[in-house]
Amino acid sequence: MVLEKGTSDTLTVKIEKLSNLGLGIAKNDGYVIFVPNTCPGDTVRVKITKKNKNYSNAELIEIIEPSVNRVEPFCKMQKVCGACQLQFIDYDAQLKYKKEIVRDAMRSIFSKDAEVRDVIPSPLVKEYRHKIQYPIGQTKDSKRLLAGYYKTGSHELVNIKYCPIQPEYCDIIIDYIRTKGQELNVSGYDEKTGKGELRHVVIRTSNANKKNLIVLVVNSDRVSKSTKNLAESIYKDLDNINGIAVNFNNKKTNLILGEKTELIEGCDYIEENLCDKTFKVGAKTFFQVNPPSADNIFRYVKKYICDNFEKPSILDAYAGITAFGICLSDIASKVVSIEEVKESVDLAADIIKNNNITNVELHQGDAGRFLSNETTLGRQFHVTVLDPPRKGCSPNSLDYALKLTKDKIIYVSCNPATLARDLKYLCENGAKVEYIQPFDMFPHTYHIENVAIIDLKNICTD
Repeated sequence: MVLEKGTSDTLTVKIEKLSNLGLGIAKNDGYVIFVPNTCPGDTVRVKITKKNKNYSNAELIEIIEPSVNRVEPFCKMQKVCGACQLQFIDYDAQLKYKKEIVRDAMRSIFSKDAEVRDVIPSPLVKEYRHKIQYPIGQTKDSKRLLAGYYKTGSHELVNIKYCPIQPEYCDIIIDYIRTKGQELNVSGYDEKTGKGELRHVVIRTSNANKKNLIVLVVNSDRVSKSTKNLAESIYKDLDNINGIAVNFNNKKTNLILGEKTELIEGCDYIEENLCDKTFKVGAKTFFQVNPPSADNIFRYVKKYICDNFEKPSILDAYAGITAFGICLSDIASKVVSIEEVKESVDLAADIIKNNNITNVELHQGDAGRFLSNETTLGRQFHVTVLDPPRKGCSPNSLDYALKLTKDKIIYVSCNPATLARDLKYLCENGAKVEYIQPFDMFPHTYHIENVAIIDLKNICTD
């Protein structure tokens, strides 16, 4: 099929699989067509919206014959809210498709022979999301505050009053902020003009004790009287609030949080449990949004190390609040942790003290620079845990990890593409990937967490 630029083709196609972004993939005479809101097995009528040399984007017009795995979304806002792209697909089928997403990434970037195991499901498929970040807007005439998520591919704010993937109490908090904020003349932010006071509301809610830390992100460099009154009212009127803070972000940026945060009431953290350890999680702390699924991952890694080593030395790189290092401390002879964000390192120090841990060594700074220094010093570890951000590791960091590690690298990744890229690099330098174990951290989305087990025993480090 040849698609001419500028025409509005309407086609009937069958969806074969999902892309790494959760889009349905159909083919017409070998030409790839991406269709949102479709499930493998759907026969659909689509309209081509954008054409490229090798593929087209299309919009769904009609489902002619639904897939056996298509279900009715349990959230009425699923079609307009961009948060749960796959909620119309049966959960067991979601897990199968996510495994295929990981396998496709490995085959196209790393190796067709990589072993990808079945996805370990999330213990919760509703009310699992324990970090909520709501953009705040305002209606033009009534000045009513809006809080919700953006429509897919747009900056049109959808006002969300009930979200079934987050704890129910978060809906109560957001509804209170909408109502009380308007009463106190707190203005919502306007992206186009850069005006308005309240930009975002961030909630960290504890799965362990149901307490909440609320952060009001303001378009200012100081706390206004109206914002202070709102913060004090939230703390006084609502239950289970551990603390209220204000974060300052008056830059035109897509980043939600600015550099400075001021505590208004209570404590600047919540407590969470992983592997029978108690953690402090602050406003800017990286911590997995699905604690029960995260606990599965941490226990899985811990069991693997325990089954294969006796009191190993462990390097925890890109450590955040040193969650892996702390969880692994009771099976390790020594844990060395490196993290760039000072707030996270400070929290880790408190967590280590409160859990009576004595064998974790904390370092604050750039991971690549630290690993370079460790290489110079000649220190080596039996196991290195790499848990980088979505962009993955730099080649230099991977080189250092290879030199510093005697036996195994355990690579934890939320991005199959960058994981596949980094696994390819490691294997080109003598490593061997044993297998990849996916975990569903984000039910009803295309995101998938992976744990890759990498063997280094046959590498010559001379």
